[in-house]
This record gives sequence, C-alpha cells and structure tokens, in this order.
Amino acid sequence: MIDRRSVLTGGAAAAASLASPALAADPKVLRYVPQANLANPDPIWTTATIATLHGYMVWDTLFGIDESLVGRPQMLAGSETSTDGLTWKMTLRDGLLWHDNQPVLSKDCIPSIQRWGKRDGFGQRLMSLTAEMKVIDDKTFQIRLTRPFPQMAYALGANGCFIMPERIAKTDAFTQISEYIGSGPFKFLKDEWISGASAAYAKNDKYVPRQESPSYWSGGKVVNFDRVEWKIMPDPATAAEALQSGEVDWWENPLIDLLPMLKTAPGVKLEVLDPLGALGVVGVNHTQPPFDNPKLLQAILVAINQHDYMDAVLGDQQSLGQTAGFFIDGSPMASDVDMNKINGKRNLPLAKKMVAESGYKGEPIVLMSPSDQAQLSAMAQVTDAFYKSIGLNSKYTSMDWGTLVSRRASHAPSDKGGWNSFCTTWGGLQVSNPGGNFPLRGNGNGGWFGWPTDPKMEALRDKWFDTPDLAGQQTVCRDMQRLAFQNLPFFPTGQWFTPTGHRDDLTGFVKAGVMLFWGVKRV
Repeated sequence: MIDRRSVLTGGAAAAASLASPALAADPKVLRYVPQANLANPDPIWTTATIATLHGYMVWDTLFGIDESLVGRPQMLAGSETSTDGLTWKMTLRDGLLWHDNQPVLSKDCIPSIQRWGKRDGFGQRLMSLTAEMKVIDDKTFQIRLTRPFPQMAYALGANGCFIMPERIAKTDAFTQISEYIGSGPFKFLKDEWISGASAAYAKNDKYVPRQESPSYWSGGKVVNFDRVEWKIMPDPATAAEALQSGEVDWWENPLIDLLPMLKTAPGVKLEVLDPLGALGVVGVNHTQPPFDNPKLLQAILVAINQHDYMDAVLGDQQSLGQTAGFFIDGSPMASDVDMNKINGKRNLPLAKKMVAESGYKGEPIVLMSPSDQAQLSAMAQVTDAFYKSIGLNSKYTSMDWGTLVSRRASHAPSDKGGWNSFCTTWGGLQVSNPGGNFPLRGNGNGGWFGWPTDPKMEALRDKWFDTPDLAGQQTVCRDMQRLAFQNLPFFPTGQWFTPTGHRDDLTGFVKAGVMLFWGVKRV
C-alpha cells in the first residue's frame, strides 16, 4: 500500500492556517469551484461529469427523474402511450424558447434524441427498438416502436438526453458541437469561457419553470442568481482558502483530508448532495496489448484491493466509503454475487504467478492520471504501485483532466498517442442499473472507453430490458455481475460519498446525481 499522504498536493495540508475573514459577497452572483476544468462542453460527446453538470444548466430534457427515480414530464406537457405500448405521442409544454429567442419545436426533439441515442446506453436500446420518429405538428411528435419500451420516461429523464436546436442536434454524435444554445435555465457565456481558468453563465430570464417543487432533475427549476461563475482551482489549498475567505461560495469536491478542518471553519457548511455517491473505476483498454489478454485481467483481480483505493481517497474518513460491485449499492440491482472475488483475501504472490503465466511480454502500460483531480490522481498512484507490484511495466503519465478526456477517445496504440489504463468515478445513478451502466457494456467500439466486446453481456442486458418485474430484473443483474467478474470490463474500486462545501448563507440545494444550480439561494 502506498503512503496516501504522497498523493496530496503540497499546500493542501497547510490550508487550515490560511483562513481569512469572509469577503462581502455579491448577492446576485454565485461563485463556484467545479471538480475539474470544463474542457469539452458537449455532454453527448463526452461522459465527463463536468460536461453533464454544464449540460443541465444550458439545456433541458423532455422528462426528468424525481427523487424516487421515476420519470416525470419536464419539457413536456404530457405524453400518451398506445394500449400495445408501441406508440408514444409527446407534446411540448408552452413557453419553451431557445436562448436566441426562437421557439422550441418538435423538429428539434427528434435529432436530439437520435444523437443522444448513439452514445447513451438507454438511448442505444431505444434506437434499436424504434421504427419511426416523426413530427406531427410544431409541439407534438411521435415515436413508433417495434417492441414496447416501458423505460421510456426513465431513459429520457435520467441519462442526459438534452434537447438542442435542430441545427446543433444534427451534428454527428462522435463530433463535438461548437454552439451551445439551449432552452435551459442558464445561458452559457461562451465569450467568457477560458478553458483551464473559468466559465460563466447568465440567468435565462425567459425560462418558464414548471409550477412544481424541484426533485432531482424534475420539477420547477427556479434560478435565484443573475450569474454563476465557475473558477477552476486545481490546487485544493487555494480552493479551501477561497471558500473560507468568501472569495467563492461553493466548492464542489473538497479534498477529503481537508474535511475535518472545513467542518469547523466559520461560515462553511458541508453536505452530501448525491444520494447514491460514486463508483470508483480502473478502466483498461481491451483493444490494445496487454489488456486484450483475459488471463492478465484475471491476474489483476486476485490482488487488486478496494481498501487501498478507499484509503488513498478517504483517509481517516472511512465512514464515507464501502466496497462495491458492478452495480452501485443502494440500487435495487446491487448484488453480492461473487463479491468475494474482489473483497475477499488478496493474493499478491498468486497475481504475480498468473501474470508470468499469462504470456505478458513486458509491454509498457500507459496509465493516465489527471493532475487537476486529487481523488483520481490518488487512485492512479495506487494503481501504478499495484501494477508494478505484480510485475507490470506501468508508465504513470500525468496530464490535466481535459487532456485525459480527449486522449481516452483515441484508439491508437499507446506509443502513438493512445493509452492502456486510467482511473475515474461514475455517478451512482449511472451505474445503478444495466440500462445506464455504460462501462459494463460489451458492445465494442460502440461502448465506453476501453471498448470490451462481450456478446453474452449484451444478451443479458437485452434480457433485463425485456423483464417486466423487479425480481426478474434482479436475477438478471446477478448473472451480469457473475459474468463481469469473469470478463472484467473494468475494475470497481469502491463506493464513496463526497461532501460538497459551501458558505453557510446558501440554502435550497436540490439533491441529485450532479450539482444543480436551480433552487439554491442566498439567505
């Protein structure tokens, strides 16, 4: 096990001595420190959480799930389903305008669903069952299916199916958009965006909230600030000082080691806002040596230690974490099947023996690590030490998160700009069921970064979609977890709940899978 203190930035431990008297805050401006740089503001092109957070500010969705994870109409006035479940008729609600003051129309919705459907797990399933999508009139469109899809409202409401103007939505799903016009509660101020430094959003004065209380991603999105400013602060000590002094109002992802100090800091409050937390992940590239070798993946499994990762990420705040399988704990789909394979006794000598027997030829393993995300950097350092301990030629490669996100999309060999491994986290909601669990997919190049091909996993996923009752779905998920421990699309490294930190004059936070900026107000 590595010394977790070695993964912390040098100034972080001294942050407790930096506190200054709170600055007078502009009550109309909310100043926020996000978890990472906004390098790619297209939430369809990338799965980066920071882009999803940006997406919910700028765009809106047809449905939105509530705190019970049930899909509710959001941009829609309502929907009708035929008795055979094959035809869905959807009607937009009144008052929807794009940020350029043009009306939101049915013709915008169809290409938006189609673009999202090429990248998202639920979306891919929906597209495979869709016979036709057509405009009925400016406010009404229809989706005709070949088989029933009872998860329609959840799919369109839980997984970032952001509705964009037709001209933007027609962009190829594997090409980044360059225009960020939405109909959501905030306007993205593109001219003020400086990647690596800042981003800014203005209240959309023409946005008409639903007349309902906010719940997760559904309900009334009431904005109480004229402007939201994102300030990129990769150094945790700098962010901690800014929060304590009142230079910023909200720090999304405080360094775990600073939590005891922040708990006692005047004017600061800590809250857990994500009900399902996050799943730690070690991703591997199944299309390139050496991780195209199933025997090598099994060698890793017998010795990888989730407690090492939780120690590096959580330190003495272990109450915020627990071991985890391929579906997040707290979800009805979570299972204990074969969990002894990852949380049972670890066997380092056996792992080294299995590496030697696997045919591994000593190929360099490019392990990407984000220099500007402390948790992920800590995970990467654990992974680097672990790989080396079992005889793998790990090459720890540091870069900022934006660069990592771009590089992980490359299919090139690792010595030509590609990669072999990286660490990340997935929001608990996304890995709570087979429909949204993108890293569990076995659909090759159509799937998540690492691109494993596993027809049996895809068949089980199809079976889950076709199973109408919860007990049957849970049985399928047990089979999926059993298969995942055999073929190892990724390595889960634990589940943890990271508190967010904010000034204590802020209230009204909406609990959801990402930080939300409606409902928040200054008292």
